[in-house]
Amino acid sequence: MSLTFHWFLPTNGDSRHVVGGGHGAPVTAAGGDRPPTVGYLTQIARAAEHLGFVGALTPTGAWCEDAWLTTAMVSQNTERLKFLVAFRPGFVSPTLAAQMASTYQRQTGGRLLLNVVTGGESHEQRGYGDFLDKDARYARTGEFLSIVRDLWDGKTVDLAGEHLRVEDAKLTRLPDPVPQIYFGGSSPAAGQVAARHAEVYLTWGEPPAQVARKVAWIRSLAAEQGRTVRFGIRLHVITRDTSDQAWAEARRLLDGFDPETVRAVQTGLGRSESEGQQRMLALHGGSLDNLEIHPNLWAGIGLVRGGAGTALVGSHAEVAERIAEYHSVGIDEFIFSGYPHLEEAYWFGEGVLPLLHDRGLWSHPFRTQAQPPTVQARFATSGRP
Repeated sequence: MSLTFHWFLPTNGDSRHVVGGGHGAPVTAAGGDRPPTVGYLTQIARAAEHLGFVGALTPTGAWCEDAWLTTAMVSQNTERLKFLVAFRPGFVSPTLAAQMASTYQRQTGGRLLLNVVTGGESHEQRGYGDFLDKDARYARTGEFLSIVRDLWDGKTVDLAGEHLRVEDAKLTRLPDPVPQIYFGGSSPAAGQVAARHAEVYLTWGEPPAQVARKVAWIRSLAAEQGRTVRFGIRLHVITRDTSDQAWAEARRLLDGFDPETVRAVQTGLGRSESEGQQRMLALHGGSLDNLEIHPNLWAGIGLVRGGAGTALVGSHAEVAERIAEYHSVGIDEFIFSGYPHLEEAYWFGEGVLPLLHDRGLWSHPFRTQAQPPTVQARFATSGRP
């Protein structure tokens, strides 16, 4: 089985420095270096498509551009790349969301994937008119996905749930294919929703031993539901020709962190209701020391950014080895990003993916005849990855 790789569309802006945002953290000034225009995001999407990424994750929240609208526009400038659209089910009716997804599939040739985000921060949810607490939000998400899945199956739905109610709901045109559901969360309530509804359970980049425990947890819950679930991980990446070059880049990013910004971001993230966010914070404790928490796993990004806060850092061979390590504990899909996203896509796509191809762990999803050249062949022809 070939591993699946996705990239990231920075709809909060891009830079050669880390751009903050998410889970209550403000977007840092670096987000204005490369504004998230359709033109720039299209450059990233086309690069990802060319290099062999299957899809691109687009975030959701008040700190970034709307994912549905942005990806719909970018999709018209790409051919095969799928879009992993993050959205919050409490902000739109399930029937409308099912219809939107169906339309998206027809207008893009079936290139929609859905990342369902329940929402971990009550203060942000209230800004959108959602006043449920965290556990109630997960319960509503479960009802939401039950309705949406029945609609996609062509059923007429009547449901009077604790949080949602629909009568005689149906779609006149069904999505083809039905979008796959990606879902993450570290709380018990999140686990139950993932077990019942997710095709892919997502975790942020914790060390492999911790990820293995999450995989076992969700796999067990899904088995109780008579289901199987695939597993994915969300990480940043800094990969270079040599390990020294990669760590020099990590140090450059760290040197760009303003201490006051770090303190402010950490204070804000410390109030997060998200169990996953708290697990990210525990990896570095707000300290700039000892940030390599596992070989080639660096927690520095999380000092100024909410959500995914760890990066794989090292030579192309080292990063490939860490990917293989995560695969050994059950991870089959990887969602990567890097600063800036255009250049880092090429570093990873030209440096790491050929190594994984040579190991039999990856094949280019859009090339049916000619496979990527081996590492040895690329050096012979181009002199560099």
